Amino acid sequence: MKTSHNLGYYFSEGFRSIFTHGLMSFAAVFMIVACLIIMGSFSLVALNLERELGQLEEDNQFLAFVDESLTREEGQALQSAIEAIPNVSQVVFTTKEQAQQNYAEKYAGDKNAALYAELPPEVFRDRFAIHMEDLSRMGETIDAVEAVDGIDGHQAAPEVAEGFVLIRNVATAVALILIVLLFIISLSIIYNTIRLGTFTRREEIAIMKMCGATNGFVRAPFVVEGMLLGLVGALLAFFLQWGIYTLITQAMDTGSTIQLLTVIPFGEIWGRVLAVFAATGLVVGTGGSVLAIHKFLQV
Repeated sequence: MKTSHNLGYYFSEGFRSIFTHGLMSFAAVFMIVACLIIMGSFSLVALNLERELGQLEEDNQFLAFVDESLTREEGQALQSAIEAIPNVSQVVFTTKEQAQQNYAEKYAGDKNAALYAELPPEVFRDRFAIHMEDLSRMGETIDAVEAVDGIDGHQAAPEVAEGFVLIRNVATAVALILIVLLFIISLSIIYNTIRLGTFTRREEIAIMKMCGATNGFVRAPFVVEGMLLGLVGALLAFFLQWGIYTLITQAMDTGSTIQLLTVIPFGEIWGRVLAVFAATGLVVGTGGSVLAIHKFLQV
């Protein structure tokens, strides 16, 4: 019963302090929301780029052409040598006849489809479609395949792969830097908010300490205040982030020019986003409160 009574006192005092310091509490919640939105936005960009890069690694391929002086059997025999190259995950051999058929099917809707369909197989060459495990190593993989005796030329777009890798790495680095900086800023805001409350009640805290109140009893209402501010900020940030993410997703789905990224539906990641936001809010609120009250407990 005593524990239940104490919990009621802690929460009532925590709620009262929030409304007592209305402007500072609003500022603290606003800063938490702003920091979480910024951190969350960059983290979601990095997450989407990471998934897109993974899909590119699965789907992207480059073509290596067989030297025309080799017979088909000699060309097919090169497959084992290519499969042995590091970073190569799959190798598919395609004959010139199959390549010609694929080419005609690919451009079936084109106005020159009939012309493409009539191209003789001799225009094409036997080739290997080569898939990679790590897209960032595309350049060195191409060089290794080109070094195989019997391979004569390739078709690839390494600059596209390198561009995605670069953007992903930059977004991840920026997200990590912002997480650290904005975490410190949020912690500072909570610290100052709780510190204001402890300063205005310093005499009351001193009297409570002299009457035998424990540090935990004195500290708890302020910790509850910080936790509540952190949770309120986290929940508001979550719903705002949801709305912003949905608007951006809809804009990308309906836009005619932005087709490079397939955005992860928020329904697939909302649980992780909410958990991270709530945990961050709790850590910031609790940490700022503990730091702020520490000085005033030294009576």
